[in-house]
Amino acid sequence: MLYTLGANAVLVLHLAFILFAVAGGLLVLRWPRLMWVHLPAVAWAAAIEWFGWVCPLTPLENYLRGPAGGYEGGFIEHYLLPFIYPPGLTRDIQILLAVAVVAINLIVYYVLAVRWRRQAQRYKQGNKK
Repeated sequence: MLYTLGANAVLVLHLAFILFAVAGGLLVLRWPRLMWVHLPAVAWAAAIEWFGWVCPLTPLENYLRGPAGGYEGGFIEHYLLPFIYPPGLTRDIQILLAVAVVAINLIVYYVLAVRWRRQAQRYKQGNKK
């Protein structure tokens, strides 16, 4: 029972991390200081996919589920891939996921940079008066 609860908690944490890495830039638009947590998360998520590594949360969840409830492969392959892509996580798909995470966040951080630049220009104009 406790192991199942632990495994489910790891599963929720894993999903929250993926969502944060992919879309957390939107939170950064509201709370810019979150950038210092978000950028390393993006780097880690992209590296995991780009290099084909296994996220450490996957073996932890498998351990907690025990021999009867564990799964082969990675979190994305087991939980998300069946809903998004055809069966079977390939290296090409992993690289595409890495590029997508980086591209999405580059767009968000570009918007953030433009916003900061405009604020800085307004601030300079206000101090000249």
